[in-house]
Amino acid sequence: MTDITRRHLIGAMAATGVHSTGLGRAIAQATPPGGQPARFGFEDVARRARDLSGAPFEAAPPQLPEGLDKLDFDSWRDIRFRPERALFANLNGSFRLQTFHLGFLYKRPVTVNTIRDGIPTPIPYSAALFDYGRNKLDKALPINIGFAGFRLHYPLNDPHVHDEVISFLGASYFRFLGRGQKYGLSARALCVDCGGNSEIFPFFREFWIETPQPGSNRATIYGLLDGEAATGAFRFDLTAGQESALDVQATLFPRRANVKFGLAPLTSMYETGENDRRIHDGFRAELHDSDGLLIRTGSNEWIWRPLGNPPRPRMSAFVDANTQGFGLMQRDRNFETYQDIDLAYEQRPSYFVEPQGVWGEGAVELLELPTADEANDNIVATWVGTGAPEVGKPFSYAYRVTSLLDLPRLSPNGRVVNTFEAGARALGSGEPTTPGTHRFIVDFAGGDLGYYVGDPSQVEVVATTTNGVVIRASVAANPHIDGLRAMFDVSVKAGQTADLRAFLKAGSRTLTETWTFPWTAP
Repeated sequence: MTDITRRHLIGAMAATGVHSTGLGRAIAQATPPGGQPARFGFEDVARRARDLSGAPFEAAPPQLPEGLDKLDFDSWRDIRFRPERALFANLNGSFRLQTFHLGFLYKRPVTVNTIRDGIPTPIPYSAALFDYGRNKLDKALPINIGFAGFRLHYPLNDPHVHDEVISFLGASYFRFLGRGQKYGLSARALCVDCGGNSEIFPFFREFWIETPQPGSNRATIYGLLDGEAATGAFRFDLTAGQESALDVQATLFPRRANVKFGLAPLTSMYETGENDRRIHDGFRAELHDSDGLLIRTGSNEWIWRPLGNPPRPRMSAFVDANTQGFGLMQRDRNFETYQDIDLAYEQRPSYFVEPQGVWGEGAVELLELPTADEANDNIVATWVGTGAPEVGKPFSYAYRVTSLLDLPRLSPNGRVVNTFEAGARALGSGEPTTPGTHRFIVDFAGGDLGYYVGDPSQVEVVATTTNGVVIRASVAANPHIDGLRAMFDVSVKAGQTADLRAFLKAGSRTLTETWTFPWTAP
C-alpha cells in the first residue's frame, strides 16, 4: 500500500473544506456520420475545464457513505487493492493500474477512466477490487461511489517486480519515483495564494489513463482540475527509468481576479540539518526530505539555497526572467547523516523542474514554515509569474520534472555539499575578534575543484552581504570531499537580517554555483 504521508494528509484535509463536489464525467466522443469516433485527447479535457470554469463552484464535498466516514488512518490503510485485479495486467512487462479507496480524509470522489483505442471508459467501483482487512464495509457500500485516486506500478527496480512508480492522491498532489528511490517530497498541479492566510487547494476531479503499449516504459495521464480560483486541463507523460521524468502540459482557466498562481509547485519537509540545529532528535542528526533549493537562472547562473526550519514563516523570492529550472534537492546521500534504517532519507528523490518554452518574468518563491515534527510538510517551492492572469482568459504552459538521486548536468561546476553557521566560537584563538562577528563555513566539491586541492591559494572566495560587512574570507583544502572549504566572517547589527552570497573563482573563472543564505544576527 502507498505510504500515506504528510503531504497526502494536508492535501486531503484542504480538499475537504474548500473544493467542489460531484464526479466528473467522461467527455462524449463525437462520431462523424459513417466515420470513426474521434480519439480522446488533451483538447477534450481542456474543453471540459473551460465549461467547468463557467459553472458555479460548489465548495462542500459529498457525504461519505455510512462506515467510510468513521474510518481512522489505520482502518483506511487496511483497505488494500487486490493486486490480481489490477488493470493493464495483460500487458507483458508494462504498467499495472490500481485505485485508492475513499475514506478517512479522502472524502471527494474521483472518476478514473482508462482509454483504449482512443475511447475513454470509466472504471466502475466494485467491492471485489479491494481487500477490506479488518473492516466490515464491503457488503454495505453503494455501487459506483468512485475512488480517492490511483497509482501505477512498473518494473522499475527489477524486471520481475512491479513497484509503485507514480500516484495521485489528495487535492492535486502527485508523486513519482526513479530507480532506487523511496517516496519523500511531492509535486502539485497548482498552488493558489501559497504563503498567505487564504491559500486555496485545487483538486483533480477526474483522470484518464491511456492504455500503455506492451513493454513500454511510457504512460500518459490526463487530469481535470477544479477549484475556487481556476479550473485546468493537464497532460502528464511519464517516462519511467533510472531518472524518471514527467512531461507536463497544462491549460488553466482562471475564475477569480487578483489571485497568485504558483506553477509547478514542489512540497517537502525540512526539520533539522547541519545548518539548522534548533531541533535535536536523539540519535538522528538530520531529518529532511530535501536540504536545498537549486535554481538555474535565465542568465545560466546556478544558485544553491540551503533550506531551514525558521522560528517564523519565511518567504524568499528569487526574481528572474526566463528561469531555466528550479528544484528541491536532497544532496546528502550518506546513511550516517540520518541513521534511520526504516525511513531511508538518503534515498529520497530530488525533483527538478525545467520550463518548456518561455515563462517570462517572475520569481521562484520559497516558503519555509516552522515545524517540530518530521510528519509535517513545511517547504514549498514554486514559480510565480509577474502579473495575475485574467479571468476567463486561458493560459497554457509546459514543463518537465525529473526525479533523481544525482544528475551531473545539474549545477555542473562545484557544488555546495555542507553549510555551517559556525558562530563566533569558530574563530581561531589567535585571530582578532569583532563583537557580533559570525563565521560561516561552506564546503564545495565537484567540477574542477579537485585540481586546486593541492594549492587552494589559487582560489578566491567572493562573499557579499546585503547588510553589515564581510570582515575576512579564506579558502582551505578539504581533501575529505576532494574539494575546498570557504570560510568568511560577517558582522551584522543585532536583530538585523542579511542575505549572504558566496562562490569560488580562480582569476576570472567561476568555479562553483552561488551559495545564498538568509541570516538574522542574534
